Amino acid sequence: MIPEFGSYALILTLILALAQGFFPIAGARYGYRAWMDLADATTRGQFLFLLIALLCLGWSFLENDFSVEYVAQNSNRALPVAYRLSAVWGGHEGSLLLWAFLFGGWTLAVSAFGYSLPRELRARVLGVMGLVNSGFLSFMLLTSNPFSRLDPARLPPGFEGRDLNPLLQDPGLIIHPPMLYLGYVGFAVAFAFAIAALLGGRLDAAWARWSRPWTLVAWAFLTIGITLGSFWAYYELGWGGWWFWDPVENASFMPWLIGTALIHSLAVTEKRGGLRSWTLLLAIAAFSLSLLGTFLVRSGVLTSVHAFASDPRRGVFILVFLALVVGGSLLLYALRGPTIIQPPAGFSLLSREAAMLVNNVLLVVATATILLGTLYPLVLDALNLGKISVGPPYFATVFVPVMLPLAFLVSIGPLLRWRYTNFADLAPRLRWSAIVASFVMFGAALLADSWIPMVMVSLWVGVWTIAAALEALEFRVRRVGRWDIAEGLYSVPFGFWGMTIAHCGVGIFIIGVALSGGHSVERETRLAPGEGLSLGGYQFRFMGTTPQEGPNYTAQRGTLTVTNSHGYTWTLHPEKRTYRVQTMPMTEAAIDYGLLRHIYVALGESLADGAWSMRLYVKPFVGWIWLGAAAMALGGILSAADRRYYFPNKSPAG
Repeated sequence: MIPEFGSYALILTLILALAQGFFPIAGARYGYRAWMDLADATTRGQFLFLLIALLCLGWSFLENDFSVEYVAQNSNRALPVAYRLSAVWGGHEGSLLLWAFLFGGWTLAVSAFGYSLPRELRARVLGVMGLVNSGFLSFMLLTSNPFSRLDPARLPPGFEGRDLNPLLQDPGLIIHPPMLYLGYVGFAVAFAFAIAALLGGRLDAAWARWSRPWTLVAWAFLTIGITLGSFWAYYELGWGGWWFWDPVENASFMPWLIGTALIHSLAVTEKRGGLRSWTLLLAIAAFSLSLLGTFLVRSGVLTSVHAFASDPRRGVFILVFLALVVGGSLLLYALRGPTIIQPPAGFSLLSREAAMLVNNVLLVVATATILLGTLYPLVLDALNLGKISVGPPYFATVFVPVMLPLAFLVSIGPLLRWRYTNFADLAPRLRWSAIVASFVMFGAALLADSWIPMVMVSLWVGVWTIAAALEALEFRVRRVGRWDIAEGLYSVPFGFWGMTIAHCGVGIFIIGVALSGGHSVERETRLAPGEGLSLGGYQFRFMGTTPQEGPNYTAQRGTLTVTNSHGYTWTLHPEKRTYRVQTMPMTEAAIDYGLLRHIYVALGESLADGAWSMRLYVKPFVGWIWLGAAAMALGGILSAADRRYYFPNKSPAG
């Protein structure tokens, strides 16, 4: 009966979502207070029933109820309990349920913490979120019900489940999808605020102040999700890369880029009343790209380790839903936008507004290049015009030239004033950042074995970004606490600290990408027990393999000793696993993590006489990629925690 309770809970949730989508919006339109207040009750009811549904599915996995088709397809009696529970979102139907549950959580958060919002705006925001979630709930119930039953007669005798995809039997499954979905779904809040502004005819500084912390939190979660996914692919797939421009990776990166532009655009709207058109369109675009990512993953148009579904009916449903959301939003913008968007006050080319406008243009261009490279092959294939592959060479060629000037601009923005900045005041602040960046670049060039122009330029930009962010912080501290540095540091608000840390994270990320990409060394080789080789200043020696037994797999566990130039030796243990049910071989890389380099070893295939093929890498500064991304996420969270967002007499955008 537990699965049936889950299905009933989803049906009740859909009814409540439809009520939430209709009554609060109609109440705001006609002034019916009771209808507007109904949003809170329906929001709480939705979250409760979605929680019940999620618990019911989790219980079905925990109890190995293979009469539930989704459990039978994605679990096994020998699967460890942690992976059995995280398998709840390890497939198509369960991940949709997680999406809807997190959507309900965001809606509940807006309801609980949005009491300072005007009643009509709050009702419209919650109403829009109810309409969006009703679309996903309808999709789930009509095409992807996670509680669908199997005919027991169809199950073979002694059936114990087809097992979770071995690629997903990793701690990354426990946290990566929830973080990623919290970001995806969080942009629905910004979208709902934009639609509510269009419906209500109000788009001002207060509206931007209410919207911005929600957008920052969603952006931070998406940053964490993308970072975890990148790191998971790095250590799990065994190919030593951290990003491959997979279409589904692109699907998560595009809303992140647009969300970054939206955060900056909201600051201009709040502080100066400018870029209102940008703000509305970016809010619509961020969530629309999140929906596009859902379509790509679940429609069956892609073949990817991330893709779940292959049923064309599902793809058509999502495509229609995407068309309704995007088309309806743009139509509403066309009808209502001109009536609420007023010309902003003027600003000079050398001002913070101008820097943020160029920032937005570059981010949109970068997103468009990724969108083109992702969708163009799909369109050609759909029209039977042939198959082409668009991979890393295309994206490196068109994306990097856009991002380097963007990083340069990111450094200048915090040093500029609103409306107008005197270049004579700006130049001294930029001079020290340029000197530090040049000193580091030339020092690195002298120490490096080879001079790679793009690596040196990227290194300069990365150091420049960090130095300029710290220079902006120092200027802020000096301005406030001229005679007391401690007082100046204490007076810097969370928003400014968050911006500084996030911009430093951008610089750290650029340095990591530049140095790991330009100076990593790798070797594919064949080693027999006792044989060794030298790579990147380290001596590797293969000692052989030993068999290992896991809970649901068998493995060959390799042993390699690594000796550095000082004679210090340590051991790495890569594995080659074979899972019993799906008989899929999996590579478990062995990685020695260090602040300045990673040593990475992956077993390939077993050869004659106990020898193995293997891949060995020495990757300098690759850890800085994830360190920089973590700093960006921390910066977003600190900025969202700025107390000035919650006090209307202060402005957090300054």
